[in-house]
Amino acid sequence: MTISVLDTYSTMKQILTAPVAARGPLLRSMLAPITGMYRFMPAEVDVVDMHLRSFGFPIDRDEHRCLEALEMLADADAWNRMQRAVDHALAVQVEATPGCASFDITVLFTLGDPGDGHFMETVKGVSGNGGIAGYIVVTMWPFTENLERLEATVVHELNHNLRYGPQGVEWNPATVTVAEHVVSEGLADAFARQLYGDVGYTRIGVDHLADDEVFAKAVTGLEVTGMENFTAWVHGDDSARRFGARPVGLPTGAGYAVGNRLVDAYLAATGRTAAEALYVDSASVVAAALSPR
Repeated sequence: MTISVLDTYSTMKQILTAPVAARGPLLRSMLAPITGMYRFMPAEVDVVDMHLRSFGFPIDRDEHRCLEALEMLADADAWNRMQRAVDHALAVQVEATPGCASFDITVLFTLGDPGDGHFMETVKGVSGNGGIAGYIVVTMWPFTENLERLEATVVHELNHNLRYGPQGVEWNPATVTVAEHVVSEGLADAFARQLYGDVGYTRIGVDHLADDEVFAKAVTGLEVTGMENFTAWVHGDDSARRFGARPVGLPTGAGYAVGNRLVDAYLAATGRTAAEALYVDSASVVAAALSPR
């Protein structure tokens, strides 16, 4: 198994300094290696449009801000750090779960959109997609806190990738529950914390880790099915509104906070590490965490 962190630094610099009319084709070329992650979509996906709708850097404005941010990432040695992190994390995971690594993974790291208030403020300048086996996309703005969490962020997405790989847990859009999504976020954070300590917590969930009201509300939705409902229950009402879903009364990152609590309770009850729990059934996690003591 090989994990390849693509050299998007030079390509993004080329895009951001090119004439505006040339940027779309250049961006499409940069995104070509990850087109396979959309193989389950019912219709062909325009990868440039998906990039722009998923907080990716703009190609018609904010060039100077993006170029400055790009150099900040380069100065932080971001791409090499991510490669070292996923290589180390994979070794730890394979030791704990032999056979989990049977496919190659492409990692695409891209700047986010500094003009998108939801991205920059609500989700704190970080977005990741690691749920489709073989592909990871991390979109980031180089805030200090995000650079500190760089390794943990990509390792979080790697955990998703391996959990939903060929040997792992099936994600059936028709039957998957909010519980599976919430537990998966908790497991991914727990794995990142196993390797990197508290910076392994996803930033949007940190403020709600000890909020019992948020926890009580979130667990009422664990049996909800239908992926159109997941944004509100996992990411919160503001993200639900952003993407046209129905709010349910939860703050941003609630599902991450609740997932961490559920998983930590399960790990404490079983004595397992997060790496050892890669394929654990989400129902088992919920049952162990919520059972009367």
